[in-house]
Amino acid sequence: MFVRLGAVWFAIMLIAILNGAARDMLLAPRLGDPVARALSCLTLAALIVLVTWVSLRWIHPASQGDAWTIGVMWLAMTLTFEFVAGHYLFHTEWSTLLADYNLLKGRLWIVVLVTTTIAPALIFRAGEIPVRDTEISSPAPDDTPRR
Repeated sequence: MFVRLGAVWFAIMLIAILNGAARDMLLAPRLGDPVARALSCLTLAALIVLVTWVSLRWIHPASQGDAWTIGVMWLAMTLTFEFVAGHYLFHTEWSTLLADYNLLKGRLWIVVLVTTTIAPALIFRAGEIPVRDTEISSPAPDDTPRR
């Protein structure tokens, strides 16, 4: 499960990077930075739900607890990437990184993080993913013993 959740997280990060590039190149020049950031966060949250819905069956959590583990692991990897790569690789100031968490200034990044964390559990709970340990199959008509 952990390798698969890592692979899906990597795909989500690629989508997030492309989403950010589209925000900077297409939305921000036309709508301004605050509106572009808000739309970009909402778009990314929706894309995370979509990717989770498509991929959760492949990750195959065995329980609701596993689904929560996936969300928490995605959150931890996202925050690690954001702060470690953001500061040390891309040389972004800490204050700039932390500014994305200010809801009072219209920053909606926290919506993306909450979505990342809860999407696997919500989709699992919605019944989109069968639970391996509790699946029951009824015998086929051909399984009846013959006399």
